[in-house]
Amino acid sequence: MITYNERPIDRHFAKMLLQHCGNSKHELLPLLFSMVSNAIGQGSVCLNLADIAAQSVTYGNRTVQLPPLAELMRLFSTLPVVSRNGAEFRPLVIDNVGRLYLYRYWRYEHDLAEALRQKASTKSCTIEKKSEAVQVLLQQLFPEGSDAQQKQAAEVALHRRFCIISGGPGTGKTTTVVRIVALLLEQAGGERLRIALAAPTGKAAARLKQSISTIRGTLSCSQTLQQAIPSEVVTIQRLLGAIPNSTRFRYHQRNPLPYDVLIVDEASMVSLSLMHALLMALKPECRLILLGDRHQLASVEEGAMLGDLCSAVGEATPHSPLAGTLVMLEKSYRFQTGGAIAELSRAMNQGEGEQALALLQSNQSAALRWQPLPTPDALPSALGRAAVAGYRAYCEATTPAEAMERFERFRILAALREGIYGVSGLNRFVEQALAREGLLAPTSLWYAYRPVLITVNDYNVRLFNGDTGLLLPDAENGGVSAWFTTPDGGLRRLPPERLPAHETAFCMTIHKSQGSEFDNVLLILPPTDTPLLSRELLYTGVTRAKSRVEVWGDPTFVQAACKRTTIRHSGFREALALE
Repeated sequence: MITYNERPIDRHFAKMLLQHCGNSKHELLPLLFSMVSNAIGQGSVCLNLADIAAQSVTYGNRTVQLPPLAELMRLFSTLPVVSRNGAEFRPLVIDNVGRLYLYRYWRYEHDLAEALRQKASTKSCTIEKKSEAVQVLLQQLFPEGSDAQQKQAAEVALHRRFCIISGGPGTGKTTTVVRIVALLLEQAGGERLRIALAAPTGKAAARLKQSISTIRGTLSCSQTLQQAIPSEVVTIQRLLGAIPNSTRFRYHQRNPLPYDVLIVDEASMVSLSLMHALLMALKPECRLILLGDRHQLASVEEGAMLGDLCSAVGEATPHSPLAGTLVMLEKSYRFQTGGAIAELSRAMNQGEGEQALALLQSNQSAALRWQPLPTPDALPSALGRAAVAGYRAYCEATTPAEAMERFERFRILAALREGIYGVSGLNRFVEQALAREGLLAPTSLWYAYRPVLITVNDYNVRLFNGDTGLLLPDAENGGVSAWFTTPDGGLRRLPPERLPAHETAFCMTIHKSQGSEFDNVLLILPPTDTPLLSRELLYTGVTRAKSRVEVWGDPTFVQAACKRTTIRHSGFREALALE
């Protein structure tokens, strides 16, 4: 039995397709077309007909019985709006196993898979053939006793045109890639090597820039080589040359980016469509290095590109061009060996719900704290105490730089968006608590010390979905200005009225927290079990914390979530496996 929650946009999509079906108007088509739209809205790239075939579907006041898979596939093969395996340009594409796509997502998937296979099949010269200087530098940067997996990642990156470096927080992904850049510069032997560094959000770009600036000065190499390592990091949208008021980019297949090396951080946050745009804009000889954590939540938008890619590489045959392009970093240097947060995240990631709960409830480490979820009546006061303790220093900051630093010390994360246990309700309680303490005065929409989260892409003001800013007192205009971190580590100021769509961000969803890290995290889980609660969600939330994480929830739901994995349907792994 499937309970289907149809959205207005799904009905509109179905109605639009039905207008082009001529006389082929089977009674189930409105529902099936609607479900395609809904699947994409939930983050999948396609609707997998095998999952719904022969099922009863309840929606609205109706319950219908769907036919077996073979009958569903025959139905779609007769429709003028459906193409078989993309042979013709039609709104929908169905493949041989019953995956039903919007044409553009099918195109993205297959073009991206082909581009990655092509790039992976192109090898640089082997390590043994490199100059003696590169060999010497490799040993200097990775001396005996250093992290063997990090050294392996460097060797793969030197040997291949395509490389994935995946690891959890603090496993040294950035340190490794800075060393790789030094080796690539040494390998270039003085010839110009154009290197670009990019991240999905402005905050992630700023963090990467700061890390590179710190790490490069510690490398065991010449000062000249250290200074040649670039630290400029831009968002992927800016790298591609986003065109205002358009979904297109200035750089594309016919006008490729001019770089020899591209490094993309936080790759788990990159959607299928954005990664497709990026690959299409690369020259064939451009080396691509992806950094990310395959166990994190997938992109807020469609697809689970990094997870699918890592799985495909792990399953690749020795003859596949993708074989050997993935290196997993496993040792965490952020959390001490056996540290509580490291142990908790490992248990969650491995689906060990009882162990995760035991660690939370043991009270044996100051880094972990568990609290049963407060009742609706008790929630405002409990949350108010936590918010005042966590945000007082931020609300007392006197400069934008000080406010930015203090705001990153604490964050409230939630699984839900709506309801009193969701972002909307929790933000309201936090505002009320801070106002009672005299720390802020939320008497208008744009009040001082209101944190904001951008919810759409706006290329005109260069703010993108997921960017976080602060509304702070402005002595120059006597009012309030919005401040945002720039990818170069600086700050930029905007009038609040120029902000694109945004929401208050004392509390944010775990999904939106990807690419961020905070000293202390308060993680609030839903009062009822929901498919949204998954091991990826818990893992992502817990690993946002550098020093301490507190979890409020129901123990039964924590155990259930650790056993549940997020499913996003696509054919990307199969497309990558083609040889």
